[in-house]
Amino acid sequence: MLKPVIAIAGAGLLAAACTSTGHTERSALGGAALGALGGAAIGAISGDVGVGAGAAVGAAVGGTVGAVKGCRDEGGCGAASPNRRQYYDERAGRYYYYDPSSGRYYWENGSPR
Repeated sequence: MLKPVIAIAGAGLLAAACTSTGHTERSALGGAALGALGGAAIGAISGDVGVGAGAAVGAAVGGTVGAVKGCRDEGGCGAASPNRRQYYDERAGRYYYYDPSSGRYYWENGSPR
């Protein structure tokens, strides 16, 4: 039972190692470490699940969540990146931009135009 969980956790960490900046990898490693600690604690408290199995499941879940968060922080994995091309409004004397995801215009500071 424990070997498939460890294999899945390892595969998730290897899949997260395909970026060039390292942010995704650090997030995956931190998530796996925190997940392993939490899973081990839950496994020790519950009594039904062993400490090792709880740590393995927690590491797999934490590593996956950390990798996805790191990837989204870098702008990948489906994270929406608004068009930040700015235009100048001569009457207002301010810059604004168009956000294609919402279909609205915003001032340079992010307030609606």
